[in-house]
Amino acid sequence: MAYQRKTKDQVAARVAQDIPEGVYVNLGIGMPTQVANHLPQGLEIILHSENGILGMGPAPAPEDEDFDLINAGKQPVTLLQGGAYVHHNDSFAMMRGGHLDICVLGAFQVSVKGDLANWHTGEPDAIPAVGGAMDLAIGAKQTWVMMDLLTKQGQSKIVPACTYPITGLACVKRIYTDLATFEITEQGLRLIDSVEGLSREELEKLVGLPIVVY
Repeated sequence: MAYQRKTKDQVAARVAQDIPEGVYVNLGIGMPTQVANHLPQGLEIILHSENGILGMGPAPAPEDEDFDLINAGKQPVTLLQGGAYVHHNDSFAMMRGGHLDICVLGAFQVSVKGDLANWHTGEPDAIPAVGGAMDLAIGAKQTWVMMDLLTKQGQSKIVPACTYPITGLACVKRIYTDLATFEITEQGLRLIDSVEGLSREELEKLVGLPIVVY
């Protein structure tokens, strides 16, 4: 049976599905910012943006965009009732001080031990851009990754050990991809769910690592 990859929007919706009520969540630059548009209505989930927003809302309608109100990725956002703007120093104090329950980050590589590499590919002409990722990776109570499972060359981004510069060690708890959702456990890479039509055996071939199901 043929399988179809999830769109970035669908992966964002899958991440949003797992965020419980009453938590503080940072959404990293790139794919994770789309999660804000899929949070369940009626639940109190407080979004943080590292440039100094607490209580960030979803993207506005095009006619309501205000480029004085942007997230860390320079995308227009909204501010929910009760939201606040804070100094950059205070924002990073929230990140480093263990005050965020979950951060959702993009990644170049994640190891089976939960090591994260998401700021530099190591190429000599690439511009390093770590931003606040290191602070988030070690400061948040849980780090979730949202990414495509494979590179454009068809190589798995989930690897035995990261070959790119490390952002954080043993920090990733869950990995949300366009083909499957995983949890990093002491027993190994656990499969939570996968797209319809993709067997565990096929998925293991794509990842190149054993996958645990229980």
